[in-house]
Amino acid sequence: MASLAHSHHHAGRRHPGAARHGQRGRGGRAGHNPLAAPVLVFAAVCVTATLYVAYVLWPRWPDVPVALDAPSLPISIAGVAFNIEPAAIRIPLQRRAGSLTRVDLAYLWPSLTPPDPTVKIINGVAVDPNERLFAVIQVDDGVMPLAERVQSIYPRYLTPEPQPGPDGLTLRPFRNDTPYQGEELVFDQSAPEHFMARCSRKGVINSGTCLLERKIGDADITFRFPRSWLKDWKSVAAGIDKLMTRLHPN
Repeated sequence: MASLAHSHHHAGRRHPGAARHGQRGRGGRAGHNPLAAPVLVFAAVCVTATLYVAYVLWPRWPDVPVALDAPSLPISIAGVAFNIEPAAIRIPLQRRAGSLTRVDLAYLWPSLTPPDPTVKIINGVAVDPNERLFAVIQVDDGVMPLAERVQSIYPRYLTPEPQPGPDGLTLRPFRNDTPYQGEELVFDQSAPEHFMARCSRKGVINSGTCLLERKIGDADITFRFPRSWLKDWKSVAAGIDKLMTRLHPN
């Protein structure tokens, strides 16, 4: 009886050890592998790099070109919204909606309708660029606006005396010994902020070219037209106002 009790007591003493051995076994199986995290990070980097290379090298179809007779495109330049007819956009890559840094435009004069850019010859004669009003809308490049240049830069380069221009305009030629030789300021004396252009006095295929600047927010708009149009400058000013309203209805 005493032997049985001793045996039972000895077995009871072995049981806690067996439990501890089982706990150590389970603890060993659940232990942390110090190499697991670096391997996972390396694998993630490899997968990301592979996906990026595949995206760059994967062949993609080019954007579907916009039809010339499509409705006006919503285009944002320098955060300013414009509505522009596709046919008026001279460069095919610019014929898309969205945000652009620059867009080059052309309109027939005096109708202000977009020309057909595919037509280069009419009745056997090359299209006359002097029958078009050109415009460039672009992000403000930091150049001082024309009105400010007139006040702070141009006076030192202009001739001292103004000259009369066509239909009531005033001309201020630049001196020949200046960087602006061969050009002159042309403006409406009563409202120079409405009509002021910088014009060359001689052109290659015309009598010269005039540049008239407008600004909306951080977007610069520069209109280009033949100097010969100055004889009807009031119609030019009205046409530009009308086009500005069409391009930027707001």
